[in-house]
Amino acid sequence: MKPKPSIPPGVWVLGFVSMLMDVSSEMIHGLLPLYLTVGLGASALTVGIIEGIAESTALIVKVFSGALSDRWRKRKAITAFGYGLAALSKPLFALATGPMLVFVARFLDRIGKGIRGAPRDALIADLTPDEVRGAAFGLRQSLDTVGAFAGPLLAMALMLAWHDDFRAVFWVAVIPAILSFALIALAVREPPAAGKVKAHKVRLDRATMRSLGMAFWAVTMIGSALTLARFSEAFLILRSQDLGLEVALAPLVLVGMNVVYAGTAYPVGKLADRMSPNTLLFIGTGVLIAADVALALASNLTLFAVGVALWGLHMGFTQGVLSAMVAQASPAALRGTAFGVFNLASGIAMLAASALAGGLWQFVGPAATFWAGALLAGISALAAWSTLKSRRTA
Repeated sequence: MKPKPSIPPGVWVLGFVSMLMDVSSEMIHGLLPLYLTVGLGASALTVGIIEGIAESTALIVKVFSGALSDRWRKRKAITAFGYGLAALSKPLFALATGPMLVFVARFLDRIGKGIRGAPRDALIADLTPDEVRGAAFGLRQSLDTVGAFAGPLLAMALMLAWHDDFRAVFWVAVIPAILSFALIALAVREPPAAGKVKAHKVRLDRATMRSLGMAFWAVTMIGSALTLARFSEAFLILRSQDLGLEVALAPLVLVGMNVVYAGTAYPVGKLADRMSPNTLLFIGTGVLIAADVALALASNLTLFAVGVALWGLHMGFTQGVLSAMVAQASPAALRGTAFGVFNLASGIAMLAASALAGGLWQFVGPAATFWAGALLAGISALAAWSTLKSRRTA
Protein backbone atom coordinates (compact mmCIF):
# COMPACT_ATOMS: atom_id res chain seq x y z
CA MET A 1 0.00 0.00 0.00
CA LYS A 2 1.38 3.37 -1.06
CA PRO A 3 2.07 5.64 1.96
CA LYS A 4 0.04 8.81 2.16
CA PRO A 5 2.08 11.91 1.17
CA SER A 6 2.87 14.52 3.80
CA ILE A 7 2.00 18.19 3.71
CA PRO A 8 4.74 19.98 1.70
CA PRO A 9 7.11 22.34 3.57
CA GLY A 10 5.92 25.25 1.41
CA VAL A 11 2.42 24.92 2.84
CA TRP A 12 3.80 25.04 6.39
CA VAL A 13 5.75 28.18 5.51
CA LEU A 14 2.67 29.81 3.99
CA GLY A 15 0.80 28.96 7.18
CA PHE A 16 3.38 30.76 9.31
CA VAL A 17 3.39 33.67 6.84
CA SER A 18 -0.38 34.00 7.38
CA MET A 19 0.01 33.66 11.14
CA LEU A 20 2.62 36.41 11.43
CA MET A 21 0.63 38.82 9.26
CA ASP A 22 -2.52 38.09 11.24
CA VAL A 23 -0.69 38.81 14.52
CA SER A 24 0.33 42.18 13.10
CA SER A 25 -3.06 43.02 11.60
CA GLU A 26 -5.11 42.00 14.63
CA MET A 27 -2.86 43.95 16.99
CA ILE A 28 -3.83 47.06 15.01
CA HIS A 29 -7.41 46.29 13.98
CA GLY A 30 -8.46 45.34 17.50
CA LEU A 31 -7.52 48.85 18.66
CA LEU A 32 -8.21 50.86 15.51
CA PRO A 33 -11.83 51.96 16.23
CA LEU A 34 -10.76 53.31 19.66
CA TYR A 35 -7.60 54.85 18.19
CA LEU A 36 -9.66 56.73 15.61
CA THR A 37 -12.42 57.91 17.94
CA VAL A 38 -10.54 58.43 21.21
CA GLY A 39 -7.01 59.09 20.00
CA LEU A 40 -7.67 61.05 16.80
CA GLY A 41 -11.14 62.44 17.46
CA ALA A 42 -12.82 60.82 14.44
CA SER A 43 -16.57 60.17 14.37
CA ALA A 44 -18.24 56.76 14.19
CA LEU A 45 -19.34 57.68 10.66
CA THR A 46 -15.70 58.19 9.66
CA VAL A 47 -14.82 54.77 11.07
CA GLY A 48 -17.66 53.21 9.06
CA ILE A 49 -16.62 54.93 5.83
CA ILE A 50 -12.98 53.85 6.23
CA GLU A 51 -13.94 50.23 6.92
CA GLY A 52 -16.56 50.07 4.18
CA ILE A 53 -14.32 51.43 1.43
CA ALA A 54 -11.37 49.29 2.51
CA GLU A 55 -13.31 46.02 2.65
CA SER A 56 -15.15 46.67 -0.64
CA THR A 57 -11.86 47.37 -2.41
CA ALA A 58 -10.37 44.13 -1.11
CA LEU A 59 -13.29 42.14 -2.53
CA ILE A 60 -12.80 43.56 -6.02
CA VAL A 61 -9.01 43.16 -6.01
CA LYS A 62 -9.28 39.45 -5.13
CA VAL A 63 -10.79 38.57 -8.51
CA PHE A 64 -8.17 40.40 -10.57
CA SER A 65 -5.18 39.11 -8.60
CA GLY A 66 -6.40 35.53 -8.96
CA ALA A 67 -6.83 35.92 -12.72
CA LEU A 68 -3.36 37.51 -13.05
CA SER A 69 -1.78 34.60 -11.19
CA ASP A 70 -3.34 32.25 -13.77
CA ARG A 71 -2.20 34.42 -16.67
CA TRP A 72 1.40 34.95 -15.52
CA ARG A 73 1.86 31.62 -13.65
CA LYS A 74 3.69 33.61 -10.96
CA ARG A 75 1.57 32.91 -7.92
CA LYS A 76 4.38 33.39 -5.39
CA ALA A 77 5.41 36.78 -6.75
CA ILE A 78 1.86 38.16 -6.63
CA THR A 79 1.27 36.68 -3.17
CA ALA A 80 4.53 38.17 -1.88
CA PHE A 81 3.61 41.56 -3.35
CA GLY A 82 0.30 41.45 -1.44
CA TYR A 83 2.05 40.64 1.84
CA GLY A 84 4.68 43.30 1.14
CA LEU A 85 2.06 45.98 0.54
CA ALA A 86 0.32 45.06 3.80
CA ALA A 87 3.64 45.20 5.66
CA LEU A 88 4.36 48.62 4.13
CA SER A 89 1.04 49.93 5.48
CA LYS A 90 1.74 49.06 9.14
CA PRO A 91 4.08 51.97 10.07
CA LEU A 92 1.54 54.44 8.67
CA PHE A 93 -0.90 53.59 11.49
CA ALA A 94 1.70 54.60 14.09
CA LEU A 95 2.67 57.74 12.16
CA ALA A 96 -0.91 58.95 11.65
CA THR A 97 -1.90 62.26 13.24
CA GLY A 98 -5.38 62.32 11.67
CA PRO A 99 -7.97 60.03 10.07
CA MET A 100 -6.72 60.59 6.50
CA LEU A 101 -3.41 58.75 6.95
CA VAL A 102 -5.25 55.97 8.78
CA PHE A 103 -7.55 55.71 5.74
CA VAL A 104 -4.52 55.45 3.43
CA ALA A 105 -2.95 52.78 5.65
CA ARG A 106 -6.17 50.78 5.90
CA PHE A 107 -6.70 51.08 2.14
CA LEU A 108 -3.19 49.77 1.38
CA ASP A 109 -3.59 47.00 3.95
CA ARG A 110 -6.87 45.77 2.45
CA ILE A 111 -5.53 45.99 -1.12
CA GLY A 112 -2.61 43.84 0.03
CA LYS A 113 -5.03 41.34 1.55
CA GLY A 114 -7.08 41.31 -1.65
CA ILE A 115 -4.00 40.78 -3.81
CA ARG A 116 -2.57 37.88 -1.82
CA GLY A 117 -5.67 35.83 -0.97
CA ALA A 118 -6.56 34.03 -4.21
CA PRO A 119 -2.98 33.47 -5.50
CA ARG A 120 -1.92 32.13 -2.09
CA ASP A 121 -4.76 29.60 -1.98
CA ALA A 122 -4.06 28.60 -5.59
CA LEU A 123 -0.36 28.20 -4.69
CA ILE A 124 -1.28 25.89 -1.80
CA ALA A 125 -3.40 23.81 -4.19
CA ASP A 126 -0.52 23.67 -6.70
CA LEU A 127 1.97 22.59 -4.02
CA THR A 128 -0.23 19.93 -2.42
CA PRO A 129 -1.06 16.37 -3.59
CA ASP A 130 -4.78 15.65 -3.86
CA GLU A 131 -4.62 13.12 -1.02
CA VAL A 132 -3.73 15.73 1.63
CA ARG A 133 -5.35 18.86 0.19
CA GLY A 134 -7.97 19.11 2.93
CA ALA A 135 -5.29 18.79 5.61
CA ALA A 136 -3.16 21.44 3.87
CA PHE A 137 -5.93 24.02 3.77
CA GLY A 138 -6.94 23.14 7.33
CA LEU A 139 -3.36 23.61 8.52
CA ARG A 140 -3.05 27.01 6.83
CA GLN A 141 -6.37 28.08 8.33
CA SER A 142 -5.37 26.89 11.80
CA LEU A 143 -2.08 28.78 11.77
CA ASP A 144 -3.79 31.88 10.38
CA THR A 145 -6.33 31.71 13.19
CA VAL A 146 -3.61 31.36 15.83
CA GLY A 147 -2.49 34.80 14.70
CA ALA A 148 -6.08 36.04 14.92
CA PHE A 149 -6.20 35.39 18.68
CA ALA A 150 -2.52 35.94 19.51
CA GLY A 151 -2.60 39.47 18.04
CA PRO A 152 -5.40 40.85 20.26
CA LEU A 153 -3.93 39.17 23.35
CA LEU A 154 -0.54 40.74 22.69
CA ALA A 155 -2.15 44.14 22.03
CA MET A 156 -4.12 43.95 25.30
CA ALA A 157 -0.98 43.03 27.27
CA LEU A 158 1.06 45.86 25.74
CA MET A 159 -1.72 48.42 26.26
CA LEU A 160 -1.83 47.48 29.94
CA ALA A 161 1.97 47.55 30.28
CA TRP A 162 2.38 50.84 28.40
CA HIS A 163 -0.64 52.68 29.82
CA ASP A 164 -2.75 52.76 26.63
CA ASP A 165 0.05 53.93 24.31
CA PHE A 166 -1.55 53.16 20.93
CA ARG A 167 1.42 54.25 18.84
CA ALA A 168 3.91 52.09 20.73
CA VAL A 169 1.71 49.03 20.20
CA PHE A 170 1.37 49.83 16.49
CA TRP A 171 5.17 50.06 16.15
CA VAL A 172 5.52 46.60 17.69
CA ALA A 173 2.96 45.34 15.14
CA VAL A 174 5.36 46.30 12.34
CA ILE A 175 7.80 43.53 13.38
CA PRO A 176 5.67 40.43 12.61
CA ALA A 177 4.52 42.06 9.35
CA ILE A 178 8.11 42.43 8.15
CA LEU A 179 8.91 38.86 9.24
CA SER A 180 5.87 37.63 7.29
CA PHE A 181 7.03 39.27 4.08
CA ALA A 182 10.62 38.08 4.55
CA LEU A 183 9.44 34.51 5.10
CA ILE A 184 7.44 34.27 1.89
CA ALA A 185 10.11 36.08 -0.12
CA LEU A 186 12.95 33.84 1.04
CA ALA A 187 11.44 30.48 2.04
CA VAL A 188 8.65 29.73 -0.46
CA ARG A 189 9.34 28.29 -3.91
CA GLU A 190 6.97 28.09 -6.86
CA PRO A 191 6.23 24.39 -7.60
CA PRO A 192 8.28 23.06 -10.55
CA ALA A 193 5.12 22.08 -12.43
CA ALA A 194 3.92 25.69 -12.48
CA GLY A 195 6.74 26.80 -14.73
CA LYS A 196 5.96 24.03 -17.23
CA VAL A 197 2.37 25.15 -17.69
CA LYS A 198 2.20 27.55 -20.59
CA ALA A 199 1.01 31.01 -19.61
CA HIS A 200 -2.10 32.14 -21.46
CA LYS A 201 -4.46 35.04 -21.42
CA VAL A 202 -7.16 34.71 -18.81
CA ARG A 203 -10.01 37.14 -19.25
CA LEU A 204 -12.78 37.77 -16.76
CA ASP A 205 -15.43 37.11 -19.37
CA ARG A 206 -18.35 34.76 -19.86
CA ALA A 207 -16.21 32.10 -21.56
CA THR A 208 -13.81 31.95 -18.61
CA MET A 209 -16.67 31.76 -16.13
CA ARG A 210 -18.10 28.81 -18.09
CA SER A 211 -14.66 27.18 -18.15
CA LEU A 212 -14.62 27.09 -14.36
CA GLY A 213 -17.17 24.30 -14.60
CA MET A 214 -20.45 23.37 -12.94
CA ALA A 215 -18.70 21.68 -10.02
CA PHE A 216 -16.98 24.95 -9.10
CA TRP A 217 -20.19 26.96 -9.37
CA ALA A 218 -22.00 24.43 -7.17
CA VAL A 219 -19.32 24.86 -4.47
CA THR A 220 -19.54 28.66 -4.84
CA MET A 221 -23.32 28.59 -4.42
CA ILE A 222 -23.00 26.42 -1.31
CA GLY A 223 -20.24 28.62 0.15
CA SER A 224 -22.20 31.82 -0.50
CA ALA A 225 -25.33 30.36 1.06
CA LEU A 226 -23.42 29.36 4.18
CA THR A 227 -21.76 32.79 4.38
CA LEU A 228 -25.13 34.51 4.05
CA ALA A 229 -26.13 32.68 7.23
CA ARG A 230 -22.99 33.81 9.09
CA PHE A 231 -22.74 37.56 9.60
CA SER A 232 -19.77 39.52 10.90
CA GLU A 233 -18.23 38.49 14.24
CA ALA A 234 -18.65 42.12 15.32
CA PHE A 235 -22.18 41.13 16.38
CA LEU A 236 -20.70 38.65 18.85
CA ILE A 237 -18.90 41.54 20.53
CA LEU A 238 -22.07 43.63 20.52
CA ARG A 239 -23.95 40.72 22.11
CA SER A 240 -21.31 40.49 24.85
CA GLN A 241 -21.85 44.17 25.65
CA ASP A 242 -25.60 43.62 25.67
CA LEU A 243 -25.08 40.94 28.33
CA GLY A 244 -22.82 43.11 30.50
CA LEU A 245 -19.25 42.13 29.59
CA GLU A 246 -16.76 44.88 30.45
CA VAL A 247 -15.56 46.89 27.45
CA ALA A 248 -11.91 46.19 28.28
CA LEU A 249 -12.59 42.45 28.02
CA ALA A 250 -14.43 42.61 24.69
CA PRO A 251 -11.44 41.35 22.62
CA LEU A 252 -11.62 38.09 24.59
CA VAL A 253 -14.79 37.22 22.65
CA LEU A 254 -12.87 36.88 19.38
CA VAL A 255 -9.94 35.29 21.19
CA GLY A 256 -12.22 32.54 22.51
CA MET A 257 -13.86 31.98 19.14
CA ASN A 258 -10.52 31.79 17.34
CA VAL A 259 -8.99 29.39 19.86
CA VAL A 260 -11.75 26.87 19.03
CA TYR A 261 -11.46 27.67 15.32
CA ALA A 262 -7.68 27.15 15.31
CA GLY A 263 -7.97 23.91 17.27
CA THR A 264 -10.48 22.31 14.90
CA ALA A 265 -9.60 23.53 11.38
CA TYR A 266 -6.62 21.20 10.88
CA PRO A 267 -8.21 17.99 12.27
CA VAL A 268 -11.36 18.66 10.23
CA GLY A 269 -9.22 19.31 7.15
CA LYS A 270 -7.61 15.89 7.62
CA LEU A 271 -11.08 14.36 7.92
CA ALA A 272 -12.02 15.96 4.59
CA ASP A 273 -9.32 13.84 2.94
CA ARG A 274 -10.92 10.65 4.31
CA MET A 275 -14.68 11.32 4.12
CA SER A 276 -17.15 13.39 2.15
CA PRO A 277 -16.51 17.11 2.65
CA ASN A 278 -20.25 17.64 2.09
CA THR A 279 -20.92 15.75 5.32
CA LEU A 280 -18.53 18.03 7.20
CA LEU A 281 -20.25 21.11 5.77
CA PHE A 282 -23.65 19.85 6.93
CA ILE A 283 -22.24 19.17 10.41
CA GLY A 284 -20.76 22.66 10.44
CA THR A 285 -24.10 24.18 9.44
CA GLY A 286 -25.83 22.30 12.23
CA VAL A 287 -23.26 23.67 14.68
CA LEU A 288 -23.93 27.21 13.39
CA ILE A 289 -27.66 26.77 14.02
CA ALA A 290 -26.88 25.63 17.58
CA ALA A 291 -24.58 28.64 18.04
CA ASP A 292 -27.26 31.07 16.87
CA VAL A 293 -29.87 29.50 19.16
CA ALA A 294 -27.52 29.71 22.16
CA LEU A 295 -26.70 33.36 21.40
CA ALA A 296 -30.37 34.23 20.89
CA LEU A 297 -31.41 32.61 24.18
CA ALA A 298 -28.41 33.81 26.20
CA SER A 299 -29.37 35.75 29.30
CA ASN A 300 -25.96 35.37 30.94
CA LEU A 301 -22.33 35.17 29.87
CA THR A 302 -22.13 31.40 30.41
CA LEU A 303 -24.60 30.54 27.66
CA PHE A 304 -23.07 33.32 25.56
CA ALA A 305 -19.64 31.65 25.89
CA VAL A 306 -21.15 28.36 24.71
CA GLY A 307 -22.55 30.14 21.66
CA VAL A 308 -19.17 31.74 20.88
CA ALA A 309 -17.39 28.37 21.17
CA LEU A 310 -19.94 26.77 18.84
CA TRP A 311 -19.43 29.63 16.37
CA GLY A 312 -15.69 28.89 16.31
CA LEU A 313 -16.42 25.17 15.90
CA HIS A 314 -18.62 25.98 12.89
CA MET A 315 -15.76 27.96 11.33
CA GLY A 316 -13.38 25.06 11.86
CA PHE A 317 -15.80 22.66 10.17
CA THR A 318 -16.41 24.81 7.08
CA GLN A 319 -13.73 27.30 6.04
CA GLY A 320 -10.77 25.05 5.24
CA VAL A 321 -13.10 22.41 3.80
CA LEU A 322 -14.63 24.94 1.40
CA SER A 323 -11.16 26.02 0.22
CA ALA A 324 -10.21 22.40 -0.46
CA MET A 325 -13.48 21.91 -2.37
CA VAL A 326 -12.76 24.97 -4.54
CA ALA A 327 -9.29 23.63 -5.33
CA GLN A 328 -10.69 20.20 -6.19
CA ALA A 329 -13.56 21.51 -8.33
CA SER A 330 -11.71 24.11 -10.40
CA PRO A 331 -9.40 23.52 -13.42
CA ALA A 332 -5.71 23.70 -12.45
CA ALA A 333 -5.03 26.46 -15.00
CA LEU A 334 -7.81 28.62 -13.54
CA ARG A 335 -7.37 28.05 -9.80
CA GLY A 336 -6.39 31.64 -9.09
CA THR A 337 -9.45 32.94 -10.92
CA ALA A 338 -11.62 30.38 -9.15
CA PHE A 339 -10.48 31.42 -5.67
CA GLY A 340 -10.91 35.08 -6.60
CA VAL A 341 -14.49 34.56 -7.80
CA PHE A 342 -15.32 32.37 -4.79
CA ASN A 343 -13.94 34.96 -2.35
CA LEU A 344 -15.84 37.75 -4.09
CA ALA A 345 -19.13 35.85 -3.91
CA SER A 346 -18.56 34.99 -0.24
CA GLY A 347 -17.58 38.58 0.55
CA ILE A 348 -20.74 39.99 -1.04
CA ALA A 349 -22.80 37.46 0.91
CA MET A 350 -21.04 38.52 4.12
CA LEU A 351 -21.77 42.21 3.48
CA ALA A 352 -25.45 41.42 2.80
CA ALA A 353 -25.71 39.22 5.89
CA SER A 354 -24.09 41.86 8.12
CA ALA A 355 -26.38 44.59 6.77
CA LEU A 356 -29.43 42.41 7.50
CA ALA A 357 -28.11 41.56 10.97
CA GLY A 358 -27.53 45.25 11.73
CA GLY A 359 -31.03 46.18 10.65
CA LEU A 360 -32.62 43.47 12.77
CA TRP A 361 -30.45 44.42 15.74
CA GLN A 362 -31.46 48.07 15.55
CA PHE A 363 -35.15 47.74 14.74
CA VAL A 364 -36.17 44.41 16.33
CA GLY A 365 -33.56 43.47 18.91
CA PRO A 366 -30.36 41.45 19.49
CA ALA A 367 -32.09 38.08 19.84
CA ALA A 368 -33.86 38.55 16.50
CA THR A 369 -30.49 38.83 14.75
CA PHE A 370 -29.43 35.38 15.90
CA TRP A 371 -32.84 33.78 15.33
CA ALA A 372 -32.63 35.05 11.75
CA GLY A 373 -29.13 33.59 11.49
CA ALA A 374 -30.40 30.18 12.59
CA LEU A 375 -33.22 30.35 10.04
CA LEU A 376 -30.86 31.35 7.22
CA ALA A 377 -28.46 28.55 8.20
CA GLY A 378 -31.29 26.03 7.94
CA ILE A 379 -32.33 27.41 4.54
CA SER A 380 -28.72 27.34 3.31
CA ALA A 381 -28.39 23.69 4.37
CA LEU A 382 -31.52 22.82 2.38
CA ALA A 383 -30.19 24.78 -0.61
CA ALA A 384 -26.86 22.99 -0.41
CA TRP A 385 -28.58 19.59 -0.19
CA SER A 386 -30.73 20.45 -3.21
CA THR A 387 -27.67 21.60 -5.21
CA LEU A 388 -25.74 18.43 -4.43
CA LYS A 389 -28.74 16.24 -5.20
CA SER A 390 -29.27 17.91 -8.60
CA ARG A 391 -25.59 17.38 -9.44
CA ARG A 392 -25.85 13.68 -8.64
CA THR A 393 -28.91 13.21 -10.83
CA ALA A 394 -27.59 15.38 -13.70
